[in-house]
Amino acid sequence: MNKKVGFVSLGCPKNLLDTEVMLGHLTRSGYELTDEAEQAEVLVVNTCGFIDAAKQESIDTILEMARHKETGNCQRLVVTGCLAQRYSQQIRDELPEVDAVLGLDQLHEVVDVAERDERVVRPLVADGSVAYLYDHLAPRVVTTPRHYAYVKISEGCDYPCTFCIIPQIRGKYRSREPESILAEAETLAAAGVRELCLIAQDTTRYGGELGRRHGLAHLLRQLAKVDGIEWIRFLYAYPTTVDDAVLDAMASEPEICRYIDMPLQHASDRVLKAMKRPGTGQSNRALIQRMRDAVPGVSIRSSFIVGFPGETEDDFKELLDFCADCELDHVGAFTYSNEHDTEAFVPIETIEQDEKIRRREALMAQQSAISLAKNRSRVGSRVEVLVEGVSDESDLLLQGRTEHQAPGIDGVVLINDGEANAGEFASVEVTEAHPYDLVGRVVSTKTPSRAGLVPG
Repeated sequence: MNKKVGFVSLGCPKNLLDTEVMLGHLTRSGYELTDEAEQAEVLVVNTCGFIDAAKQESIDTILEMARHKETGNCQRLVVTGCLAQRYSQQIRDELPEVDAVLGLDQLHEVVDVAERDERVVRPLVADGSVAYLYDHLAPRVVTTPRHYAYVKISEGCDYPCTFCIIPQIRGKYRSREPESILAEAETLAAAGVRELCLIAQDTTRYGGELGRRHGLAHLLRQLAKVDGIEWIRFLYAYPTTVDDAVLDAMASEPEICRYIDMPLQHASDRVLKAMKRPGTGQSNRALIQRMRDAVPGVSIRSSFIVGFPGETEDDFKELLDFCADCELDHVGAFTYSNEHDTEAFVPIETIEQDEKIRRREALMAQQSAISLAKNRSRVGSRVEVLVEGVSDESDLLLQGRTEHQAPGIDGVVLINDGEANAGEFASVEVTEAHPYDLVGRVVSTKTPSRAGLVPG
């Protein structure tokens, strides 16, 4: 019988795609994937190591999976991902339950370490030297629902943000060749994927180091021609690399979702400078307006850090005022994580955790009211929805997303009247609004329209 392998993938979609590549190597070698951890002879934990909460979740998950060595069938426990790249020696010394540690350059070795008897811990470092980037020839098992998939168009980061450890962990920025991305998109479309989610640390910089001017805009227009692909969205944009060519492509190509996820991190000029982030509060306001002017109906998502070292109450008020004035469609807020080996690290923090939480909650309460008002304005309209199947909330509901809702991070459209199949597009009349979700009824299922709003 084939050995069974179980995976736990933590963190961002970029990490999930690494998981899918490792699964591809394992299944190609005869392993059978199982969702039941107690049934797996090999368990792999793909970790996140970005902030304290993510690190703790990774450690807790490793220990939880290790218990299956005693209570289940587990014979090998493999740890990989960002935490492994950053703390391989600590894992070796403090987590004897772990049988193998793989770095980000060694995903293809997962079969080898799964089949060995001895312990394998690579001497890994987080010094920016990681260089691996998969291509369309890499084996891959897509784990998302059949109708959407992630495609990593670049890896790594060269930006000097003082709070961030990603460049040290993931290496220098490097782009895939467009031909490789297009080949992968065609394969995914042939398998039934309707929505491509392009991911990178900075998608809008795509192709720059390859000498390709307006690289993302050209790539988006090429992907829009792939038969079967109805929606294309890109995550995540960077303020200085969102150019007119990208906005023009979004405005003119119906397949490109009118949706921009652009982490701004703050709005106070003083804090932005300390973070080594580009621009100012005023220039970012102008950028948001430029996006809205260029792409009518665009939804903009951003994320912000509260409690950064030295952030004053006045700085935080600037952030609140910025978000109130700009009325972004989606906002995420995070408390500052004081990370060793980053420039922003301070030996003793002056902003207490309780105060960080208070600021985050105040920002999100303000945003909740903004989001509710925006959603209420949609009641009575018809929207195009990619149906995803039975709702996570109740078996009595269906759920789906509009082009303005990215999978896993934004709200959904809950459908309480009518029928549609997962992977179908439906015209849905919005009947009810909540801060993050819409509720509606199916009017018809159809071939996707050429715009997000359906007349009527």
